[in-house]
Amino acid sequence: ARGSLVSIFFRNPQQPTMSCIRRQTPQQQRKAAVEKALGKIGGPDKVASLLNEYQVLTGTNAAARGTIEKEKLVMNLAIIGHVDCGKSTLLGHLAYKLGGIDKRKFEKFEEEALQMGKGSFKYAWILDNLKAERERGITIDYADWRIQTSKYMVHLIDCPGHRDFIKNAITGMVQADAAILTVASGTGEFEAGISKNGQTREHALLAYTMGVKQLIVAVNKIDHTEPPYSEARFKEIKKEVSAYVKKVGYNPRAVAIVPVSGWHGDNLIQPSRNLDWYTGWRVERKEGNAAGKTLLEALDSLLPPQRPTDKPLRMNISNVYSVSGIGTVACGRIETGILTPGTILTIGPQNITTEAITIEMHHEAMAAALPGDLVGVHLKNVSPLEIRRGDTIGDSENDPPRAAKQFTAQMIILNHPGELHAGYTPVFDFGNGAHIACTFAVLKQKLDRRSGRVLEENPKMVKSGDAAMVVVVPTKPVVVETFKKYMPLARFAVRDMRQTVAVGVIKEVVKE
Repeated sequence: ARGSLVSIFFRNPQQPTMSCIRRQTPQQQRKAAVEKALGKIGGPDKVASLLNEYQVLTGTNAAARGTIEKEKLVMNLAIIGHVDCGKSTLLGHLAYKLGGIDKRKFEKFEEEALQMGKGSFKYAWILDNLKAERERGITIDYADWRIQTSKYMVHLIDCPGHRDFIKNAITGMVQADAAILTVASGTGEFEAGISKNGQTREHALLAYTMGVKQLIVAVNKIDHTEPPYSEARFKEIKKEVSAYVKKVGYNPRAVAIVPVSGWHGDNLIQPSRNLDWYTGWRVERKEGNAAGKTLLEALDSLLPPQRPTDKPLRMNISNVYSVSGIGTVACGRIETGILTPGTILTIGPQNITTEAITIEMHHEAMAAALPGDLVGVHLKNVSPLEIRRGDTIGDSENDPPRAAKQFTAQMIILNHPGELHAGYTPVFDFGNGAHIACTFAVLKQKLDRRSGRVLEENPKMVKSGDAAMVVVVPTKPVVVETFKKYMPLARFAVRDMRQTVAVGVIKEVVKE
């Protein structure tokens, strides 16, 4: 007892009593525990160093990730195909697997889809944001998303497959460097898409016409075949698709055809045990051969697109927004040239002069936008009502865009039940995203489809299967360019009766 009294009255003042420890606040207790743990590691500086190293190694460091992203090449990839072939689900699942969407956000989509009784649409809802799209279960307007592969920063562009929304699909295609043609492998589904009026055929043709020269074919819903994951069904589809893409203009040897399941995720980023029979895809081309098994490997096998930075600026407007507190923002793809903040711009065909205040890509400010970049440009003193989808932006001091009075086009008539005479006025879908009714003013020449040789001067009419040189007059102002100077703005498709009647390129332009 005496010893305990001595210890109470003569204790070391540095040693805290039990009552002192008990009186510590929860915050003080946590601080003491953290300091103890930090002491074991080597102090706060050592922890910061280790954390930074870990984040760099795992790709979770924001600064390092930004550097890696800037170093990666940009690939704009459209996903096309017949309605209900599973395009949005395939893209959504791919984006989810590659970490393109936060898990918490995805769980929210899953819950909302179940509440509406559409649980199978949970991956599609990543890209289908419109209320009408979710209620009807189809894509209406094109949507984009960003993912990373080992080689590319990929901008995914989900194009609607329903023929009523083909204009929106074309707007998506004109922004793409490459495309995934999706076909459904279920019984009857593939046949519906590849039939004469199917969108598999039309989308492949339009993509080639709009300058998409690299193609991957995803044979989706391979789990829906009879029996599921059928090798025989895949081989049947592969044979028919190869024959059709060759007819359109693609080299079938350079097209990877990959069996996948967008819903279950088979063969998207890892080989699937359900597809043991699948030996893989192989592409042959003069730039170098490639081989692999999965869709992700097929994406990385695409060739880097060539970017024409040496030509005058051309940017096609795909959307216009009025952002509160900022003003008018025009979104679209840089086709040629370089766009920097402060550049004095001309918007055609209206001939509006403005200035690029800032440029952003995926909410990040850019010092310069290069060809292929999908950007938003904040425009000075321009009302969002003055400009629209299909307009073209150029540099005011270097070949500004101007409206075309008329143009001469070389075209191939693909599918029309009757004869086409001067005065025929269908809708032209141009490479800049404009959809304008134009009149065949003069049929100048009938040409040989293969050699381009003139067969007849001033023919009275042309019909399906003919190639012709035609003078065309737009019914509304539109900016178009010659194929020789601005290739992306010189392509067009002619649509009538809800189908593609002709495709072609512009050889000469008379500007206003």
